Amino acid sequence: MHAVKDKVVIVTGASEGIGRALAMQLSAAGARLMLAARNQQRLQALAEQLPGEAEVCPCDVAQPQQCQQLVAQTLVHFGRLDILVNNAGITMWSRFDDSDDLEVFERLMRVNYLGAVYLTHAALPALKQSRGSVVAVASLAGLTGVPCRSGYAASKHAMVGFFDSLRIELKDQGVDVTVICPDFVVSQIHKRAIGADGQPLGQSPMQESKIMTAEQCAQLCLTAIGNRDRLLITSLRGKLGRWLRLLAPGLIDRIADRAIRQRH
Repeated sequence: MHAVKDKVVIVTGASEGIGRALAMQLSAAGARLMLAARNQQRLQALAEQLPGEAEVCPCDVAQPQQCQQLVAQTLVHFGRLDILVNNAGITMWSRFDDSDDLEVFERLMRVNYLGAVYLTHAALPALKQSRGSVVAVASLAGLTGVPCRSGYAASKHAMVGFFDSLRIELKDQGVDVTVICPDFVVSQIHKRAIGADGQPLGQSPMQESKIMTAEQCAQLCLTAIGNRDRLLITSLRGKLGRWLRLLAPGLIDRIADRAIRQRH
């Protein structure tokens, strides 16, 4: 029996990318899902494809009241909450000195970092009751600087710092915290990456044939969530980079720069 079978799980950013792929794998493993994202039509289409029980709740995580409503709706329908997956996010692709719209940096923090804070705060009483777990889908950019993605990296650094701190606070209350740091993954998020003018790029800047698929990433995430792991880094270069950053920080800067230049 899989560790997530019959668990009630909220997945944000579930309409596409990692969130969608993870929802499909969680459902196949027997989890009962509350799917959240801003686009209700996409959520409903996904729910109809899943083999298990799934409800949908449109939610903009940048709005605290909507986060509270998401948790409340979950508890009304399922009666409990076992796992919260904070996956919703947006990204950027621009050098800082080319950026004309600095409001982008506030938007990134509000969605990627504060959105996870708002929803986790709303969900904690239920998670304490179920002795459940919180999952934060961050990024390798939350562990090291990345050129052309400074605002994104900042928001993910904030996310990692917050959830590492929360883990310590909750250690005696039965709630585990799993931080997931994917490398580049094929996702619609890259097409909507915010450029220097504050507008979506419209096409992915990545060489998608050379990066991990959302399904591959979701499989790794599912295992980490089921095991209630502390940290998941999804690539070898990410795992090596964590140690090289301490031993040879200049080398890590060069690796990050090359990864962006080569788009994978």
